[in-house]
Order: sequence, then C-alpha cells, then structure tokens
Amino acid sequence: MLWLISDARNDAMLDDALMRLPRGSGFVYRHYHLDGPERWARFQHLRHLAKSRGHKVVLADSALTAREWGANGIYGPPRALYPRRHDMLQIATAHDLRDIALANRLGADAVMLSPVFATRSHPGARTLGPMRFRLMAALAQVPVIALGGMDAHGAQRLNWPRWAAIDGLSG
Repeated sequence: MLWLISDARNDAMLDDALMRLPRGSGFVYRHYHLDGPERWARFQHLRHLAKSRGHKVVLADSALTAREWGANGIYGPPRALYPRRHDMLQIATAHDLRDIALANRLGADAVMLSPVFATRSHPGARTLGPMRFRLMAALAQVPVIALGGMDAHGAQRLNWPRWAAIDGLSG
C-alpha cells in the first residue's frame, strides 16, 4: 500500500498526485504551514479528492479534530495516539526502537518507520538503510510503512510492500 504525505513542498502537486495514486492508497494530511480556517479548507478539498479515489485519509492532529474534519484516522508520535481510539486508524511515527516499543504498547494500527534513505528535508541526517530498517520493522507488532527518501525505486530496492513519500509520489 502506498501513502502520500502532505507538506508545504508538495502542496501545489497534491491534487494531481492524489488522482494518480492507485485506488485504495492512503493520504496523510500534515500541512503544518497553514493555520486555522486555511488548513481546514485545504484539508476538505484534498479529502474530497482522496475519498473519490477510495483512499484512506489520516490527519496529523488530535483525534477530536480528525473526527470533526471527517478523517479516517490520526498520525503522530506514539504518545499522541493515546488513549487508543477503536473508531479510527492510528498511525505512529517511529525513528528508533523506543518509538516502536511504545507504538506496540499503545496499540497503534501501523508504524511509519523513518528515515530509510536520505531525504531532501533532512540533508545529512543519519538513515536506517535497508538492513536496520528490516531489523527494526521485525520488532513491530503491526504493519510497518517505510518512509524517508522513498520512491518507486527505493521501494523496489527495499523490497517492502508498504511505503510512504512526500516528494517521491508527488513529482
């Protein structure tokens, strides 16, 4: 399954990218660069496009906001997912073994583990690489979504079925 993650950098391409994703993909709306009504209005537009293609829509915000806005779930660090909400999808971000253990303990539905490869957003940052990624992913008790420097080539190189991208799916 593919996941597209929104960002200020890919905003201008999101409409087209959502329409090109295979049916039933996922979309994580972050858009931290927008405030209040502007963020909500952009979400509503993109949610409509995503839903028209059968995509899951997950919001990087509180569960209360996700419910009010009509999202399928929430995205964030494991602690932000507590307490467990059984009526929505909960995707935890993870960068180390502590995050994975906490996501396991708090009942996340999936973990986005990053950064697998080098990214434009964090130049020079330490990456997991394929071997560390697989070792860490094996400790998760839920599906793991590869993130960080991912595109079709990276997914093939990693040989992993679930991946997410910011730039790699919007160009």
